[in-house]
Order: sequence, then C-alpha cells, then structure tokens
Amino acid sequence: MSRPEILFPLFAGLETLEGVGPKTAQNMAQMGISAPRDLLFTLPHTGIDRALRDTVEGAPLPATLTVAVKVGAHHPSRNRGGAYRIHVEDARTSFQLVFFHGRSDYLNKVLPEGSRRIVSGKVEMFDGIANMVHPEHILPESEADEIPAFEPVYPLTAGVTQKTMFKASRSALTRMPEFSEWADPAQVAQAHWPSFGAAMLAAHAPQAQADLSPDSLARTRLAYDELLAHQLTLALARASERQVKGRRSAGTGDLQAKVLEDLPYAPTGAQTRAIADIAADMAGAARMNRLLQGDVGAGKTLVAFMGLLIAAEAGGQGVMMAPTEILARQHLEGLQPLAQSAGVVLEILTGRDKGAERRAKLAALARGDIHILVGTHAVFQDDVQFADLRLAIVDEQHRFGVRQRLALGKKGGVADVLVMTATPIPRSLALAQYGDMDVSVLDEKPPGRKPIKTAMVSTSRMDEVVERLSAAMAEGRQCYWVCPLVEESEAVDLTAAEERFKRLRAVLGEGRVGLVHGQMPPSEKDAAMARFQAGETGVLVATTVIEVGVNVPNATIMVIERAETFGLAQLHQLRGRVGRGDAASTCLLLYQSPLSDAGQKRLEVLRETEDGFRISETDLLMRGYGDLIGTAQSGVPRFRIADLDRQSGLMAIAQSDARKLLADDPTLQSPRGYAVRVLLWLMRQDEAIRLISVG
Repeated sequence: MSRPEILFPLFAGLETLEGVGPKTAQNMAQMGISAPRDLLFTLPHTGIDRALRDTVEGAPLPATLTVAVKVGAHHPSRNRGGAYRIHVEDARTSFQLVFFHGRSDYLNKVLPEGSRRIVSGKVEMFDGIANMVHPEHILPESEADEIPAFEPVYPLTAGVTQKTMFKASRSALTRMPEFSEWADPAQVAQAHWPSFGAAMLAAHAPQAQADLSPDSLARTRLAYDELLAHQLTLALARASERQVKGRRSAGTGDLQAKVLEDLPYAPTGAQTRAIADIAADMAGAARMNRLLQGDVGAGKTLVAFMGLLIAAEAGGQGVMMAPTEILARQHLEGLQPLAQSAGVVLEILTGRDKGAERRAKLAALARGDIHILVGTHAVFQDDVQFADLRLAIVDEQHRFGVRQRLALGKKGGVADVLVMTATPIPRSLALAQYGDMDVSVLDEKPPGRKPIKTAMVSTSRMDEVVERLSAAMAEGRQCYWVCPLVEESEAVDLTAAEERFKRLRAVLGEGRVGLVHGQMPPSEKDAAMARFQAGETGVLVATTVIEVGVNVPNATIMVIERAETFGLAQLHQLRGRVGRGDAASTCLLLYQSPLSDAGQKRLEVLRETEDGFRISETDLLMRGYGDLIGTAQSGVPRFRIADLDRQSGLMAIAQSDARKLLADDPTLQSPRGYAVRVLLWLMRQDEAIRLISVG
C-alpha cells in the first residue's frame, strides 16, 4: 500500500513552503518538523491580544498594545548603539517609540514625521513616560487588518522566528485537501465537533485565549483524531493477534475445585470475574492476550494459578515467568501449597540449575511429568522443550517488552499469554500502553489483609524512629529502611545507603542490619535478601531494588527516608512490602521540612488511602503523564496535540470506536474505512498500514 495521492502536498519537502529555505528547514528539523504535515500538528501554545485600541492611556503596563498614532519628531541617539526615540501621539496621550541601534534613513522611511501609522508592541513605563521598544508591527492605517486581533504564538527553536512559523504554517494550511470524515458521525454530531479541516484552521487562528485550551472544540477534535489513529494501530495489532489460531483449552474444573475447597476464605468478586475471563479466553479459538492488573495484595497469584490449572485440566502444561530469581522462588513458595491441594507437579527452573539436575528437569518437562513450571527467563533457552505448553504467564510487565511476550508465545506455538502487573495504571494510560490487550482488573482486597498504618514524620525526629525500631526488633519484628534516591547518580545513592547502614548498625548491633543496593553483584543481593527472609537480619537497608514483589510476612515496618523525593506510585509499591503477615504494620514516611505544597499533598494522599488506583490517578493529575512513566522508555507514544493529563476520557472513546469500526469493517473497505486509511497515513502510523496490507 502506498501513500494516498491526496496527501502528497502535505508530505512534500519543507522548502516548498513560503519563506522556508534550506537553512530554516534544517532548523525546523530540530523541532521534529520535516514536512508541511508536521507544521499542521505544531499548534500555537499561546497568543497575544493585538486588538486595535485608541490609546495607551489607562492600560495596565507593561502590556502588548496596538494603537494608531501620528508620528512626531525623531530624536536620533547621540552615541552609537544608544536609543533612537520617536515622539508619537495617539487619540489621548503621547509616548515614545524606542529603537536601539536605530538607523535614521530606515526609520525616516518607515515612520516619516507627520504620517499616521499603526504600531504594535510591548509598552512599558520609563522615567514616567510610556515607551514602546522595537514595535513588532509598523503599518500604514490602510493595512491595519494585516495584524491579527489575536496573534498565535508558536513554539520556536534557534534560527526559526515567529514570523517564519506563522508564514510557513499558513502556507501548509493551504495544502490541506478536503478529507472525507473518518470519525464516527454519531460521535461528531453528539460532541458538536467541526470537521478535521475546519478544526485545523481554527486551531491555527485562535480568536481568544480560550481557543488555545485543550478543551476547545477544535483542539478536542484534533486530539481525538490523533488518539483514534493510535488506538486503530493497537486494535489492528490486536485483531491480527486474534487471527493467530490458539488451542482451545477447556478446563474440567476438578483441580480448581480442590484448591478452592482448601482456601481459608472465598475469592473476591474481582478474582472470580478475572478467573472467568481467563477461562473463557483459554476455551476460545483465538490465542489469549490478556493483562491482569491488580493492586499490591489483591490476590493475583490465586487468579494466575487457576489459569495454570485450566491448562493442566485440559491435559497440557503452564509456565510462569518472573523477572528475577528471588521472585521466581517466591512464586514457587506461594504456589506450593496450592499445587499440593490440586495434586499437580510444580517445578522451578532458573539459571542456577546445572548439570544432571537440569537435564532431569528438562526430560520431565518434555515428557509432560511437570505440569507447572516457574522460572526466570532461563525458560526461554532453546533446550527447554515442553510436552504441551498451553499457558504462559509473565509477571511484572514493565521488565518485559512485547518482543519477549512474542518469544514466549512461540515456545508454545499457540500458547495463551497472560501478563500480570502489580502497578495500578490509570485507565487512560493502560489504554495507551496495553490497548492491544484485553484487561482484567483486581480492585478488591481479599479478606484478612490488615490495613497498614501510614504516618508522616520529619527527619528531625530520626532518633525517635531508630529507638522505635530497636523496640520492635526486641519483639522479633523486622523492618525495611529505604534510602532516598539522590539525583540520578547511583554513586551518591550508594553513599547515602552505606552511611545509613553504618549508622543503624552502630545503634542496633553488628549482625542485625543488612544492605542491598543496585551496584551489588546479584549473588550478594540474593544472599542479603535470603538472610532477611530467614529472619537473621532485623533491618534491611535498601535503595528501591526491593519494590517489586518481595514477600517477608514478618516484616511489619517500612521506613522510607526522604519520602517526598519519590513518586506516589513508587511509594505505594514500597508500602505494599509490609502488611503481608498477621501482625499490624506501619509505614513511616520520613520527610525533610519544609515540604512543598505538592510534596505535602502527595504524602497526605498516601496517608489517607491504600487504593492503588486512586493513588495512581492522583499521581497522574499531579505529575503529568510523561513524568509518571518516564515516557522515553515506556513504549507509550508521544502525542503532538492530545494531552493525556487532561483528555484521558477521549482515549477510552477512541478505543471503543476503533474496535467497533474494525469489528464492522475488518479490512477497512467501506467509505469510512478508506477515510480511516487516509487518517493512518496522515498520522504516520506505518505499523498500522503494514497490518492492513498484510491482513
């Protein structure tokens, strides 16, 4: 498929635009502008009111003003580079135009004495006289309408001026063809949206400050088109994924019933729904591609295990992958009692398995004697062969790219894939990042989880905190002490952690304090963690390496030093490391005063709620979307117009619209389908276009 001809003018060279030469084109490339199309999507970020007034008198200065004046006497500067002043009068008062390095011949030509002119520029008071320094516009009265009453201001880069941007974007707008409507006509009518073309013209010619807001009709419409193109790409990926023939794995329910019988409590409604979603996907003809999203302690393990049992009930095998050896061993410990209830064979495979032991495991796996395998990415290695792999579960999505998801799928050829994440992601973000997947959410806590008491304590009370720790340790309790992330430098982080380690060891006793940080060799890290898990050390000093999944039920105190330097979602994850046993747990947020307003608000939200979704929504509102996930490496797209912080609702509409359109017209052959193809080309969604041409 090649680019539709209707778009050729918008994808021509920049130099075809008015006022853009090779040098300017090179400078614009720094802003990500390489074709006229990119100028359309570079909207003005603010504007200047240049409505014509009759006088500068009474205006709150400094301000940008546009007035008609009668030009009076010129007063050239006495010294070189000084101020050249021209006396002018408007309808009610007089003021001065000021030019530094002004040239008489030029200024006499542009502003001849006795003439009438329109001038527009910034007016300030200087020694009791109003001055307009270097007016931005000087025109004869007959050309007054050349100055827009409200002038759009574009983002710039070195070597590109406002005038150039204004001229070039106007020139790009004239290249815009008449597009057929690609949005759902019912949606357009209900929201009173203009067409794409009308919205684009309006967005580049704002009439007032309100027109620059993401909530204006024109900008909402354009943001929607951008999100629609993105969601269409994900929906096409999902559709092509669904054409991958899966294996129908229908469970008998026998093994699951045994586990449910032995559970000390009934599963929550959310768990029951998620298990039903997974069972339906596995029994279907298409391959499952589902995300299981659950807050800390929401009971993802049980849901995942039920999926693995369905694979076993259907006569096949399941595998569960964790990003680290510690987590893989922990899964093993967590699943062992469930596997015993069900009477299935559970094994672990990590990089530690060597020689004869490894060969024996591999042989048992290939024969089908092992029903469920838990492991690290060692299960990817070529010599690992399953007898009949039906379900692959990947834990902690963010350590795992789409590439690994696919490689895992290949192992089973047609194995269903379930991805688990413990990071509650606001809905808009989940749609942007995982829009190609079906999502199940666990948003209820299983019974029996004790709430965690969260308190804010100033670092000035550090000694009290250490005393309290000492008392808790005397009662046999354990504690995590998380050190602050200083700047971006791991060396500084390390010093902070080592200092804290030494000071706590001095107070609490030599062998009672352990240390883990990012610079340690993995074997040392594992050993320190193992000592803490076994209860040999009472306090574990750590940088944030402990946030994912570690399970030590006896640890009941979490101290987070300089809590105000962490993101909310991260604090929530860290807090979730305690409260896993029977005893009441505490999380102490140590902050350095004075706290900023935002810092205070973040810590208070954490103190008030343990609901990860509410916390992540607050985080999104406070920190903004790019910040929340570090957009650069997260695989979440950057949008040029859509503002996910403020337009998250549009993303959900775009997703359901994209999915419905593809359900009605999978090959995009209808008139609207063809319009959508043009949209995908316009939005540079090459990935999607490839999927259509393949499909």
